[in-house]
Amino acid sequence: MNADDALVYLVDDEDAVRDALAFLLGSRGLTVRSFASGPELLAALDGERTPPLGVFLLDVRMEPLSGTRLHDELLARGLHNPVLFLTGHGDIPMVVAALKKGAFDFLEKPYSDNALVDRIEQALAVARAMRSEGSRCAERQARLGSLTEREREVMQRVAAGKLNKVIADELHVSVRTVEVHRARVFAKLGVRSAAELATLLAS
Repeated sequence: MNADDALVYLVDDEDAVRDALAFLLGSRGLTVRSFASGPELLAALDGERTPPLGVFLLDVRMEPLSGTRLHDELLARGLHNPVLFLTGHGDIPMVVAALKKGAFDFLEKPYSDNALVDRIEQALAVARAMRSEGSRCAERQARLGSLTEREREVMQRVAAGKLNKVIADELHVSVRTVEVHRARVFAKLGVRSAAELATLLAS
C-alpha cells in the first residue's frame, strides 16, 4: 500500500450528514469509506488482512456505540491511526478525555468545510508518516505542522514548565481554554506529559 492509498474512515449514524461529509471530502480529492455505525466499521476492519492506512472521522453521539467508545475499541485492537471527532459544544469535556487517550483532534459543530478538510489532511500526513519506514523525523514534522498558531503558543509555554493559570494570564484566555489547547497539543504530538513534550522539541 502506498501513501496515496490513505483513506478517511467516516462513521456517522445520520444518513444525511454522512452523505454530505462523504461528498465534501470526495470533492476535495480524499478517498472516503463511510459507515453508519461503530459496529459496522469494526466488522469491516476485522475483515481486512492488513492494518488500515488512514484516519478515522467519528461523530461523538452515535448509537449503539458512541464515538468515544468506538475509539476505545480501535485502541483495544491496537489501531493508533489518527482519530478526529465531530462534536457538539456539550461534548467537549468528553472529547478532551479522548484526546488524553491519543485522539488526534476534534472539530466543534458548526465547523467550516475548509477547517474540516485541513485538519483531515494534516491527520493523513501524520498517518502516512507513521506507516513509512524510518520516518520518525517525518512523523515529527507532520505532527508539528498540524498545530495551529495558538496551539504553538501554548506548546512553548507548557514545554517551559509554566502552569495553566500562568499561560492563561499571558495569553488572555481562560484556564479552561488553555486546558483544551494543551490536550490538543499533547494528542497531536503523541506525548503525555510536559517532560515528554520538552524532550520532543529538544530532539
